[in-house]
Amino acid sequence: MSSKPRPPHALRLAIGLGAISIVLVDQFTKWWAETTLELYDYNPVIGDLLGWRLVYNPGAAFGLASGFTWVLTILAAAAVVGLTIFALRNKDSWWGVGIAALLGGAISHLGDRLFREPGFAVGHIVDFIDYAGFFVGNVADIFLVGGAIFLVLLSIFRPELSESEPDVPLAQEN
Repeated sequence: MSSKPRPPHALRLAIGLGAISIVLVDQFTKWWAETTLELYDYNPVIGDLLGWRLVYNPGAAFGLASGFTWVLTILAAAAVVGLTIFALRNKDSWWGVGIAALLGGAISHLGDRLFREPGFAVGHIVDFIDYAGFFVGNVADIFLVGGAIFLVLLSIFRPELSESEPDVPLAQEN
């Protein structure tokens, strides 16, 4: 069962609203973490398995490339532009779900890079969800990873969605 194409403007609006919602939730939870948690202190939620720990990450995942924050800012900006173009060309609701997740996470991370300390384009990402001491992340990370996994699974189990469909005016749909 293939999902019916939505009117392009409705699908674009849904993707945009989804991405904006993710940005708002991510930024709100980061605000909560910064106003509630003490830097580096662990606060258990589920014992040692999951907890809150406020850290500021200048790098990418696991603190990689922490000396190249400005490069990560450029990559985040390129991701936002690429995902926006992908969203505008997308014709399928299922793909829209994954695109919205990726776009929301990427926009929120770009916002951190641009507007957080220590300065413009070298800002640090606010991380506060500690996963058993293996790494600390945030809500945007959850959507980035979840969106990527969703699109990979969609590509594997519904490959017909990967093929481009011709534009069909709404009046001709059954």
